[in-house]
Amino acid sequence: MASYAFARRTLHLPHEEAGARVRDALPAEGFGIIAEIDVQKPMKAKLDVDFRPYVILGACNPPLAHGLLLPCNVIVYAEDDQHSIVEALDPETIIGLAGDATLNVAAGDAKERLERAMQTLEAVS
Repeated sequence: MASYAFARRTLHLPHEEAGARVRDALPAEGFGIIAEIDVQKPMKAKLDVDFRPYVILGACNPPLAHGLLLPCNVIVYAEDDQHSIVEALDPETIIGLAGDATLNVAAGDAKERLERAMQTLEAVS
């Protein structure tokens, strides 16, 4: 897991079902999905590469959003036909890049909310 990610979860679910669970878990913590990128399609179209199912979800909690550094990305990708990996971008690490300590509280709140959403995924996997 990269140092800017946290809360990696392996779900015993196919990619589509895992993605649906993530999309259901995020609103409970105040996040909406403002962007969704299907990485598999451009990999095939631009590079003619067959890539595993992989989606990037741009999650946003409007009261916590501060410019470029939030929303919080969550990725869901297929490990195999019956298992998926879910990882969230660590808001505290990303906010640290700004060098603005006033954003630390929002980043900490976002991280706690993402962690709680990710924990609910374990309960259903």
